[in-house]
Amino acid sequence: MRAPRVAIVGSGPSAFYAAEELLKAGVLVDMIERLPTPFGLVRSGVAPDHPKIKAITAAFEKILAAPGLAFYGNVEVGRDLDVRELAELYDGLVLACGASADAPLGIDGEELPGSLGAGAFVGWYNGHPDHRGLAVPLGAERAVVVGNGNVALDVARLLLSPPERLAATDIAADAAAALAASRVREVHLLGRRGPVQASFTPAELRELSRLEGIAVRVAPEDLELDPACQIELDMPHADNARKTMKLLCEIAAAPPRPAARRLHLHFRAVPAALLGRGAVEGIRIARTVLEGPPARRTASPTGETFDLACGLVVRSTGFRAPPLPGVPGDARSGRVPNRDGRVTLSGRVLPGLYVTGWMKRGPSGVIGTNRPCGQETARAVIADLAGRPVRSDPGFRLDALLAGRRIAFVDREGWRRIDACERALGAEAGKPRQKLVDPAALLAAARGRAEAAAVP
Repeated sequence: MRAPRVAIVGSGPSAFYAAEELLKAGVLVDMIERLPTPFGLVRSGVAPDHPKIKAITAAFEKILAAPGLAFYGNVEVGRDLDVRELAELYDGLVLACGASADAPLGIDGEELPGSLGAGAFVGWYNGHPDHRGLAVPLGAERAVVVGNGNVALDVARLLLSPPERLAATDIAADAAAALAASRVREVHLLGRRGPVQASFTPAELRELSRLEGIAVRVAPEDLELDPACQIELDMPHADNARKTMKLLCEIAAAPPRPAARRLHLHFRAVPAALLGRGAVEGIRIARTVLEGPPARRTASPTGETFDLACGLVVRSTGFRAPPLPGVPGDARSGRVPNRDGRVTLSGRVLPGLYVTGWMKRGPSGVIGTNRPCGQETARAVIADLAGRPVRSDPGFRLDALLAGRRIAFVDREGWRRIDACERALGAEAGKPRQKLVDPAALLAAARGRAEAAAVP
């Protein structure tokens, strides 16, 4: 019996977990990636000072090496290939493109230079080709990060880290140089709700609170809870909130320790406007009050505001999946409507079209969240394939189609050459790798050309 063939668009964690499940069922997989490199946010989203989290790529490399999987990097669906075309060529099409667009704040002054999305900022220090050369103003002493999730803490930590702390990481070379020359010494983190509703994990906060040379500060009054928040904190599932609250109370009660770099945590505070002529010079912050029942609390402005001078504002308030032609999507949630991973339109399942990862559930969770997410989608594909004959052309080869269109794709061997080049460059600098950020350098490395080493 001929094996069915499925295309997966994207190569982040959810794509690999879905691919692993499909391969186990004997399904052939073509993985299509817009960038020349695989691994999605594990490569371009995990902070460079968290190498243990990046170690998951070793497991993904094993999946990538499977004989039933082919990798096609530097191929963009919507430009080089069409969704409808792929749906006709394959027995199933899984979309795992992520959610790369930063959600806007929707306030005056947001368009000023010095106002950045966390996705762009994180991509910049992680060597994402889309964000090379990003203009990050680091000349002012104070910066503001809007949001209170793990990404917001990553941004704050990288802004406050002394150069020597990042020197032996895989941070992008241009970002390392810019941060080494940075004058930022104080970061203010704004959370619209209270400490009980903070999205960052206790482990992330604990790590930051223990870093040498960085003092974390929070006002005791910001930790006061109303009865509804106390009920929410006492709920059985609120273990992380209790750990976070305990740590915040310890930070607030501790005597201020002298430190050259400071992180101020603010709760019940939202940006009302960015201030400045020609560039960000400050931010107007509105106080909020929490309303509604426990576990469903919302923040509303009180009318009280205060201004804070700063030269950089990074918003970390969520991400959206960019629209993909031919695919239904919810602009507000950033999700593709689906039922167990099967894409739906007006409640009706679109046969052969599937979704996983952030496009499926929205931008939430950690890397491990993608395993059950990807597996669920893959099992939906497998169940559907069992009920119909294999219809993909046995003679079809995506590499031949791409070559005929003169698309310079990067295959599995090309990625291995990029990987080897980056590791060699990193070894010279005492780092695990030196990422190539220029697309021309990445393609040169994929082809084993020496000029890749000259263009980081």
